[in-house]
Amino acid sequence: MNLIEELRWRGMVQDIMPGTEEQLLKEMTTAYVGFDPTADSLHVGSLVPILLLVHLQKAGHKPLALVGGATGMVGDPSFKAEERKMLDLDTLQHNQAGIKAQLEKFLDFDPSKPNSAEMVNNFDWFKDISFLDFIRDTGKHITVNYMMAKDSVKRRIEGDSGMSFTEFTYQLIQGYDFYHLYTAKNCKLQMGGSDQWGNIVTGTELVRRKAKGEAFAFTCPLMKKSDGTKFGKSENGNVWLDPKLTSPYAFYQFWLKATDDDAPNYIKIFTFLDKAEIDELIATHDLDRGKQLLQKRLAKELTVFVHGEKEYEFALEASEMLFRKDTVEVLQTLTEKQLLDIMDGVPQVEVSLADLSAGKDIATFLAETAIAKSKTEARTLVQGGGISINKEKVGGLEKMVDTSLLLSGKYILVQKGKKNQYLIIAK
Repeated sequence: MNLIEELRWRGMVQDIMPGTEEQLLKEMTTAYVGFDPTADSLHVGSLVPILLLVHLQKAGHKPLALVGGATGMVGDPSFKAEERKMLDLDTLQHNQAGIKAQLEKFLDFDPSKPNSAEMVNNFDWFKDISFLDFIRDTGKHITVNYMMAKDSVKRRIEGDSGMSFTEFTYQLIQGYDFYHLYTAKNCKLQMGGSDQWGNIVTGTELVRRKAKGEAFAFTCPLMKKSDGTKFGKSENGNVWLDPKLTSPYAFYQFWLKATDDDAPNYIKIFTFLDKAEIDELIATHDLDRGKQLLQKRLAKELTVFVHGEKEYEFALEASEMLFRKDTVEVLQTLTEKQLLDIMDGVPQVEVSLADLSAGKDIATFLAETAIAKSKTEARTLVQGGGISINKEKVGGLEKMVDTSLLLSGKYILVQKGKKNQYLIIAK
């Protein structure tokens, strides 16, 4: 399998060093990607480097996942407007453990296989290197002129905030990672996002000058939405791979909401479907975009890949449950966690449990929860058949809202019109 050819048609190659494709075709090659341990979970923005390693291993090469225990203590300045907060050792170790557990779901770490994946931590080799040793043995190989010529450095130096010496040395530290892995594990290739190109090339220079060897590199484009906004954010912030931080349902919904402009690119980059199947999917999708064929397949592939088949099936069921005509009995079968997962992103309104115990007429309830602007509007909505409680249409103004309607002893689902959902929480 020609890895670079495969990644090119998927739109996953931006910069590539001459000879890289030939090296990968010549022999099993060890390659690495670095992961920044600023949190104890990776997020959807990390999926591209994860997928690079998975594609690499599928092509018969050996992947190394480097968690930056040392570089995380410095903070990568690449194209950042300000210096980032440095993390302490305990936090870094906690974050590294979380990231390792996630990566083990995607890569094959079976040591009996010649191309088994490995986790490495650059703190392991940096902790015993003194500052004087580093500037004498490594710093002398890279000139300041070379370091300052990098776009990521120039932008910061020319900006208002400037750049600290700590951040300036970052590319040397990352470059040394490549040198160390080249000499210790015969690692000849580094991959990463296009914002890492300057740091990666510094690594190939160190290998050439310090080890008298030849190293290779390529980067993938940074993900952006077609409208130019940042990829990987939802209404609630980052979309995490950890189900405790972003539920599988919310994760599924994130991909389901991809625009028709973004979905064709996403399905090439984020799935392992082959070119023929993807081309057919895109052509069929374009015949009737309202059916969201691409988005549904994209959401399925990613949810199964990250969370498994069972969580995908629940996410699919939950997505349909909000808008189809389920009975209250179906809602009552859900656990509290499942109910909250489904309602992730739905507006929440708190009410007094004591008030509900006494009961409220429907018009008063809708007005007091601001679901309706006034009792007059509430009456109009109810009389027009526009209000449902726990999936049951409210038949008239005599309806009372009380604790008998609570799901899991705490929640009431109110629907206004066809699309507006509200989760009432009694406290």
